[in-house]
Parts: sequence; structure tokens; C-alpha cells
Amino acid sequence: MDTRSAPGPRDSDATTDDVAHMLVRCLEAEGVEYVFGIPGEENIHFVDALNGSGIRYVLVRHEQGASFMAEIYGRLTGRAGVCSATLGPGAINLLLGTADAMTNSTPLVALAAQGGLNRVHKESHQVIDLVAMFAPVTQWAAQVLIPEAVPEMVRKAFKTAVSERPGAVFLAVPEDIEAERCGLPLQPLPRDVVHADTPSPSQIARAAEVLATARRPVVLAGHGAARGRASEALVRFAERLNVPVATTFHGKGVFPDDHPNALGAVGFMRHDYSNFGFDTADVVICAGYEVQEFDPVKINPEGDKRILHLHRFPAEVDAHYAVTVGVEGDIGPTLDALADAAPRAFDDEGRTGARIRTLLAEELERGRGSEAFPMLPQRVVADVRAALGREDIVLADTGAGKMWMARLYPAYEPNTCLLSNGLSTMGFALPGAIAAKLARPERRVLAVMGDGAFLMNAQELETAVREGIPTTVLVLVDQEYGLITWKMELELGRHSHTRFTNPDFVTFAESFGARGHLITAPGELLPTLERALDDAAVSVIACPVDYAENLRLTDRLGALHGPF
Repeated sequence: MDTRSAPGPRDSDATTDDVAHMLVRCLEAEGVEYVFGIPGEENIHFVDALNGSGIRYVLVRHEQGASFMAEIYGRLTGRAGVCSATLGPGAINLLLGTADAMTNSTPLVALAAQGGLNRVHKESHQVIDLVAMFAPVTQWAAQVLIPEAVPEMVRKAFKTAVSERPGAVFLAVPEDIEAERCGLPLQPLPRDVVHADTPSPSQIARAAEVLATARRPVVLAGHGAARGRASEALVRFAERLNVPVATTFHGKGVFPDDHPNALGAVGFMRHDYSNFGFDTADVVICAGYEVQEFDPVKINPEGDKRILHLHRFPAEVDAHYAVTVGVEGDIGPTLDALADAAPRAFDDEGRTGARIRTLLAEELERGRGSEAFPMLPQRVVADVRAALGREDIVLADTGAGKMWMARLYPAYEPNTCLLSNGLSTMGFALPGAIAAKLARPERRVLAVMGDGAFLMNAQELETAVREGIPTTVLVLVDQEYGLITWKMELELGRHSHTRFTNPDFVTFAESFGARGHLITAPGELLPTLERALDDAAVSVIACPVDYAENLRLTDRLGALHGPF
């Protein structure tokens, strides 16, 4: 029975609140809509207190799925997603998605139960030091020691999660504290809105001086530009100064791929088309780029390019990312201010960008016309693009399929092609798609996953069906960890221990109450995708893919020479 709206044993008098109800009131004050998790013996009071609140508890089948749901919700909304687990093994299962959120600069608050304060100091059943475990992968990890600390600690958790560089936060609530009554009249603390700083005029002037002596500048837009909603400012900057713009994998869509100045995405394992836009550049204007997104050696191998770092926080130190001028502030206004201060537009005539766009378009078009089966990955990307609208959302899980999607999938709006490129974990796309549909119910959402990644969290199909969340999953079937095979073949000339077998995916999906589809010819994929995406149901589409194209691609790129 669904008891989400059932009244809980809630007292209107703050002095009689127990910690569980106080915690829920604090979450409500933070604007939390969903808590993703699994109850345990040590947090039953918290889960029960959610009944009658305005927060929907989404019961998942594995805590790892809950952490990925919270991460993607946070990424799409800019507000901290919340996941919850019991102590010990439940909390440990939250760790992967929490670390993924941290490395992807995404706001997330992870809540876990803990053993009572009367036993955490000694060897005790299911008790490990959770704060010490989460500390390396969060911005702040702490344990509630007294009931009266709850309002302050929750406010600090959410404030920290959405700070200048968003990330993950962890709070442990001991079981005896959770059940205690608050001894003082307590209320949730009010939220304070942090406004980004305007850029320093003196730093803008210094950056403009660098541009005054530049010959071939290029812009690299990263995840921070997407978080900072800097798309329109990026377009204005590119058009006013006539400079080409590349994005990171995380920044895909923050600059539209059909714009005449677009270079596509950088971050592939080898020197790809988009990298040629950096080969002859003397100045790289990095807008919202974070070193963790991809290694800067790929665009600055000699460490000799002058770098303008435009972001809300200072750059990481890296030998290939020596910042000439750093401008800290809101990225959109910073770009506008720099465009106003720049002495001139640049005369590149779009030669580099036009050639790169042509190469990407030709590769995608070759795939679109292929009748090979199992399908070429280029054909899969083309059909996915044809099935989705400009603002629809696709999540590309880690694996060979991610590389093809990141390279070739044209994105036109920020956060419409979601990848993990900080931790690059597998298995996030299915639970992530569930959260994406909750965060953006008006958009169609597709998870694209290899068969290896799919079976890591396939149990969340049941969550989607039970919760009535339309979710479409495209499983790329090759019966191996294809990206590892690709890497082994490149480096070793052989591969091993990457092959496996699969269940019947159609029967597997149907056993959860979802709809299953098997692609048996290349012409079936696009209409099947369109039907599934328009259907208010949960669907799994199994599509055999031929990844022999992987080595053909790297051979082709290895033989390609610039400058263009």
C-alpha cells in the first residue's frame, strides 16, 4: 500500500519534535522534493517521519541506484539531490554515486544511519567509521552528536553542496540520536542565497591584454559553464570575437553543435577532430573548465599555450594548465565583460571549425546510411539523435558507447547529453534516467548503456515500474566490456577476460513488468525508439552493435594530420 500521503505522528510544537521529524522539517525547508533510498532498522523513524511531509520517498532496489538518482537530480536542477541509507552496508553502497557526484561537481547530500553513540567507540555489529569513509569523496562529512545540532548541520550540508564548486556532503545520524526528543525549541534555519561575484575589472583588463596579442584563440567550455547557465553568453562571445568553441564531454550542449563556430567535444582517448582546433591555438579561453573533466595535456601537450581561466573558483595546478590570467566570477557576465574589453574580432574565416564540423558530420552521415547488422555505433548515434528533440535528455553510460555518443551526438542545449567524466563510473544511466524524468517530467529521457553497465543496476527497472516513471533504456549488446577490449587492443595488440554472456533482455524486462524489444535489423531501431519514448511505460530496447568500428576509428584518427 502506498502510504506517502498518510499522516505521520508529527507534533506542531517544535519542542516535542524528535530528531527524525526535525530532520524532515529541515529537508522541507531546503526545498527537497525527493529522497531516494532504502530503509533500515536504524533509520525507521526518519523514513516514517517522511510520511505526511511534502517529500516523496522513492524506494530503490540498491543504495547505489539511490546515489545515482540523487546525483542526476542535482545535476539537472542545481539543487542538492538527497539519498538515504541505513548504517554499514547500506551506507557503503551510497559511496559510489556520492564520489561520482563529487568528481562531477554535482550537489548531493547523502544521509545514513549509524550505530548508537553508546557503541560507536568500540567494535560493534555493523559499525564502521562512516565519516572517515566518506570524507575523501565529499566536501564535508560529519556525524550528528546532539539533537540540537540538526538545523545547523542540515543548513551547512546544503549550503556546502551548492557552493561555488558544487559537490557531495555526507551526514551520519546515530540511531539513538534519531529517536531522541529535541530539548530546545528548534526551527529549520532559513536558506541564504549565494550570488556569484561580478568579475574584477582589473582581471578583465589583464585578460583583454592577452587577447590583444593573440593570433588564433579558441574557447573551451566546460561543466561549470553549463552549471552557470552561460550558454547565451558563450554564443555572444563567439559571435562578437569570431572565435571557435569546443566543449568538454560534461559541457556538451552548452554551446550548440549546429552553430558555425562549434568545434564539437574534446576528451576522447586519442587525438580527435576537435583537438585539431587547439593545435594551432596560441590562447585558450577556458570557460567553466575543470581539470578533472579531462587531462589538459590533450590540448596543451607542450604546456606553451596562454590560458585564460574564467570560473567561479581558481584553477587546479597542472603543468599543462598554467594559467596566464584567472578571472573569478559568474561565467556569463565574465564572458560579456571580456567581449566588451577585447580590442577586436579575429579573422579565422571559420576554416578550422568548418573542416572539423564537416568531418564529424560526414562520419555521422556514413553511419546513418549503413545497413550493417549488428549495427554500427555511428548508426546508433544517428538514430538516437533523430529520435530525440533538441531539449530531450540522453544519458550515455560509461563504456565504448559513451565514446561514440560523446564524440558524435550533436547536442544543442546544456545538460541534454549527460555523461560521467569525473569518476567515469559504470551503471549510472538507468537510475539516473529515473531521476532525470522526475526532475524534467516534460522532456523525453533515454538511457544508453552497454550490456555490461546495464546489468550493474538493472534491478532499478522495478523501481521505475512500481513508481510509474516512464523510462526508456537502450542496451547496446556486444557481450563484452567493449571499452576495455578497445584499450587492450590499442596498447597490447590483444585482449582477454572481457567477454561474458547475457540473459534474454526482452524476457528480463518483461519479468519486471516493463516492455522489451529486440532489434533484428538496422531499420527497426529508430521507429522502436520513437514508440518507446512516446509511451508512458518502462521499456528496454536490446540492440546488437558491432564494435569492430572502434579500432577502425582510432586507426583513422591516427592517420589524420592537421592543421586544417
